[in-house]
Amino acid sequence: MRAVRMTLVSLAMLALVACAKPLPTDKSNYAGEWRGGPISLLITPEGRAIYERKEGSLSKKIDAPVKEFKGDNFVVGVGFMTTEFVVTVPPHEDGGVWKMTVDGVELTRVGGPSDAVEKSESMST
Repeated sequence: MRAVRMTLVSLAMLALVACAKPLPTDKSNYAGEWRGGPISLLITPEGRAIYERKEGSLSKKIDAPVKEFKGDNFVVGVGFMTTEFVVTVPPHEDGGVWKMTVDGVELTRVGGPSDAVEKSESMST
């Protein structure tokens, strides 16, 4: 029974990875590691988003492929289980620092797209 459960978990993880597709060229500025206030967000050029929001004793974590962009907003998830992130200020450079505002929180990019790939790979192992 345990072997069957492990196989199902492995297949589910493989399906999640297989669903990811690279970010559209016009959205490549979204890639990177972003932080601000209670939010940590990693978006890889390959289309994976890892989000964590901690406020007090509550925390929310999402690790899923980016399904689509709706204007500046982006949707992550698989099938009908999705979350839309509202981007009121898209990624832009301000005095040499990259910023964007997601779900009402200003985030600063602390790692670029190549850093996002390395961090994503280290989190997978």
